[in-house]
Amino acid sequence: MPAEFSKRQIRVVAAEIVDEAGNYLITQRLPHAAMPLLWEFPGGKVEPGETDEQALIREIREELEVDIEVLGKTLATLGDYDTYIIDFHSFSARVTAGTLRRVGVWDFRWVRPAELGDYRFPPADQLTIDRLLGLDS
Repeated sequence: MPAEFSKRQIRVVAAEIVDEAGNYLITQRLPHAAMPLLWEFPGGKVEPGETDEQALIREIREELEVDIEVLGKTLATLGDYDTYIIDFHSFSARVTAGTLRRVGVWDFRWVRPAELGDYRFPPADQLTIDRLLGLDS
């Protein structure tokens, strides 16, 4: 790769939102999005001037019309794709207000950790899944 070419780095945040029964909220990407119709933990890109937590609160509100409380960081990793690098950070969070609606996502589901393997996720989400399933040791 020529020295003058460097991949664009994108900071992305995701929420691990758990309900009272221990199910995790996952969302399905829109058909016209990059990696269409894959499932992921809800979240998105951090905009200039935002903290990770601010971006996560904004993204969840835009995509699902609910408010969340960010409880703490659970994971940070880099994902190297063909034309960019994902600087991925996931956070534990909980819904504090609102009713989930499909606004910026194709679908959403509450799933048990053991069911996560039944869904296709982007590579950046795999470390989170492995950690939730106890496969990261």
